[in-house]
Amino acid sequence: MRHYAILRLLLAGFFLYIAWPVIPEVVTQEAILFWGLWLGFFLLVVGANFATLLQMTEPPVMEQERERVQERA
Repeated sequence: MRHYAILRLLLAGFFLYIAWPVIPEVVTQEAILFWGLWLGFFLLVVGANFATLLQMTEPPVMEQERERVQERA
């Protein structure tokens, strides 16, 4: 189900759009660490969803389509 990956990418892009103006204003080491980790997590989320879109990985179990197998009695 590709639309879930697309929705997650759009949500991540929206969060980056909201956070981008604040990132250049950081001063303290704690803020730099926080935004560095936040951007790292953002890249992880975007990369994982692109991998799902490009079918490089299996989608999560919850999103996989079930195949109906008929058993013979």
